[in-house]
Amino acid sequence: MRHIISLLLQNEAGALSRVAALFSTRGYNIESLNVAATESPDISRLTLVTKGSEAVIDQISHQLLKLVDVVNIANMTLDDHIEAEMLLIKVVVPTQTECNLPELIESSGARVVDDSPETFTLEMTASSEELDDFIARVADCSEILTVVRSGAMAIARGHTVLGTGS
Repeated sequence: MRHIISLLLQNEAGALSRVAALFSTRGYNIESLNVAATESPDISRLTLVTKGSEAVIDQISHQLLKLVDVVNIANMTLDDHIEAEMLLIKVVVPTQTECNLPELIESSGARVVDDSPETFTLEMTASSEELDDFIARVADCSEILTVVRSGAMAIARGHTVLGTGS
């Protein structure tokens, strides 16, 4: 099963590498990873996507909490949450095609961030599954030059927050 795990960790050199090392030394794969500072410059939020059974994810969570840099952890998949991922995609503008790329862009909620004469660079924020679908639809009517994705980010719905506990 796919899990989104959010961690708060000290914003210090080596913190990310210690988290990644925990996964690699135990043979767990990180499918996507997103890290940025929070409202506190001393704390970063790391969001990662991995796959595993509930037992494996529980084991990972316990091991992560033992790391000195980790302040708090939440398996976002267990609770009601909002998930989003950002996509940047550069495509060759089709000269003649039955597909209407501008209509596809508008109907998908994407936007054009650069429209040079030869290419379009598009931006879209949606769930991972919606982005996968959009990429497939764009590929049907244009040539994809490059794809850049942020990886999944998640936040709990309602009043629940992942806090530092202090």
